[in-house]
Amino acid sequence: MTHKVSRRDFLVQSVVGGLSACGAFARTARAGPVGANDAVRVAIVGVRSKGAHHIQMFKQVPGVRIAALCDIDEGILAKAADGLAAEGVQVAREVDVRRLLERQDVDAVVIATPNHWHALMAVWACQAGKDVYVEKPVSHSVWEGRKVVEAAAKYGRIVQAGTQSRSDEALIELAALLRGGGLGKILCARGFCYKRRDTIGRVNGPQPIPPGVHYDLFCGPAPLEPLRRKELHYDWHWVWPTGNGDIGNQGIHEMDMCRWMLGEEGLPRRVLSIGGRYGYVDDATTPNTQIAVYDYPSAPIIFEVRGLPQQAGANYMDQYRGVRVGIVIECEQGYFAGGSGGGAIYDQAGKRVRGLPSTGGGAHVENFIAAVRSRKPEELKAPVLGAHYSSALCHLGNISYRLGTEMSAAEVRARAASRADVAEAFERFVSHLAANGVDAATAAVTSGPVLDLVPADERFATQSAFDMGAWANRLLRDEYRPPFVVPEKV
Repeated sequence: MTHKVSRRDFLVQSVVGGLSACGAFARTARAGPVGANDAVRVAIVGVRSKGAHHIQMFKQVPGVRIAALCDIDEGILAKAADGLAAEGVQVAREVDVRRLLERQDVDAVVIATPNHWHALMAVWACQAGKDVYVEKPVSHSVWEGRKVVEAAAKYGRIVQAGTQSRSDEALIELAALLRGGGLGKILCARGFCYKRRDTIGRVNGPQPIPPGVHYDLFCGPAPLEPLRRKELHYDWHWVWPTGNGDIGNQGIHEMDMCRWMLGEEGLPRRVLSIGGRYGYVDDATTPNTQIAVYDYPSAPIIFEVRGLPQQAGANYMDQYRGVRVGIVIECEQGYFAGGSGGGAIYDQAGKRVRGLPSTGGGAHVENFIAAVRSRKPEELKAPVLGAHYSSALCHLGNISYRLGTEMSAAEVRARAASRADVAEAFERFVSHLAANGVDAATAAVTSGPVLDLVPADERFATQSAFDMGAWANRLLRDEYRPPFVVPEKV
């Protein structure tokens, strides 16, 4: 079932209201740079999954002390804090990030919460004088990502994004090679997220909030609505108020690598997305099968999501030139296939020319801490501005999808006939569905409009107040629930 945004919804004005967050926090960080012999005191917000990984990473960095943990789930918070206590590390425990940001014993915060909290927490942390490591995507919408960039600059904070591929030395070398013309002109940058995603199930009504969960704080900037899915945690990825689908969950990594290899800064000239949710009917609203196309001056980026297996009943996934999750950069004289886990360069005949083993993104947190000490944002491998652009690509693709119209496969083919690259991707889309018992001839495909952008303004081009560009501009920004409001002026 595809959930789209109606034109009537767009006519409802955004209710911002509430107190502005600007200036809401006293500057509580140390006044000067952290000395070489001073511990960088880190707080981690959201400690269930990725946050638990961050605990393990940051505690191994010399000169770092984990000072506090924060989570809206008291059980998860206690488990993480008790685990550190068993190792002799005592940490403060907070359930409300606002109380955490008031603490004077915290220099930097690591944000590993659901997506809809990332930008607001990052802005608040900058206002409170904290440096920030924010997980991907750095935003839940395009507009709020720009606010994080503005906050980092205004308050002079070090803000690193969790796009750790930027610290992979092999990929740094690859980017220099490709952007220098080592394989000739880049023809197309492809990203793939072929990850098995089973149904999240379907419920008949509101579900009980798990014990120990502060649900108001979980919702935060999003609407405070009854829980209407079986699992509160993780499955928030697959509903629009809190998540961005797999294009924003996994795809941000590949989107970032594609843009990096092209050497493109900013947003593309044009975007289009096609997709749907197939194989089951559940409470999720994001697509599990999707194509997004981004037209940059140098070459297009084409990104694909597949949550169903290679064929019905299988436990393995499709691949494109050997890649399931990663990138394929197609050039005049060959191509690269791989990603953050390593890869190889091939000639046009598919013969392996050179391997590029991954050096991993393990130095990414060390890079953040080094910049915290030096106070030099230019030393960051993944500064927030670049991560904002890559996050925005995910949001732009979803905007086209959400404005889409359900069509038959034949109608989509007709629309794609003028673009060989889009037509080829769609034919593989149709074959993939058929292998999973979904007849694309009868199953509706949501075909989004081709949306032109004004990249410098980070807005869609419009000709009237009611054309598709105008509708799309209304989705560049979320509606926020007071007092959890991303401020107009940070």
